[in-house]
Amino acid sequence: MNIKNSKNILLALLISLLFTQIAFAKTAQEIDKEVNIAIEKFKKDVPGGAKFLEQTKGYLVFPTVIKAGLIVGGKYGEGALRINGKTAHYYDMTAASIGFQAGAQQYGMLIAFLSDTSLNNFIRSNGWEAGVDGTITVSEWGKSKDISSISYEKPIIAFIFDEKGLMASISIAGTKFRRIAPLSN
Repeated sequence: MNIKNSKNILLALLISLLFTQIAFAKTAQEIDKEVNIAIEKFKKDVPGGAKFLEQTKGYLVFPTVIKAGLIVGGKYGEGALRINGKTAHYYDMTAASIGFQAGAQQYGMLIAFLSDTSLNNFIRSNGWEAGVDGTITVSEWGKSKDISSISYEKPIIAFIFDEKGLMASISIAGTKFRRIAPLSN
């Protein structure tokens, strides 16, 4: 594949992601309902999940992240930031990538903020990018390990759960998070 074709494919993907955001846009009520279901699934499937969430300063939940690619790829999801169990703001996440990749995947993501500083920096930013504006550690936990007993060194931890489909890897670096105003009911 030559450079010109790669640029055209990347441009087409980015344009399609823009329209995908409009097509996937949900109401606040729909997002909250899906976030509630995802949180319950997280608490049920992840040992110590409920206790861990109580210890966080806040958590950002994306019930469904859709990732697909064939050389050029992208991902998109909508979710909510919960502080003290209540929705504070709504966000979307997007990423585009180029490289050896093939497949499609859907998963849930929960990003936990373990310090007031990390949470406040995230809230104050607009267009926050993982790896540039803050480092997110993707937690690798075993199904039998109680996550509330793990001591995390970084102030922002991501958990991937409810995976469906097949894709080589999940990376958070380069993912952009943007505050959104959901559609009216």
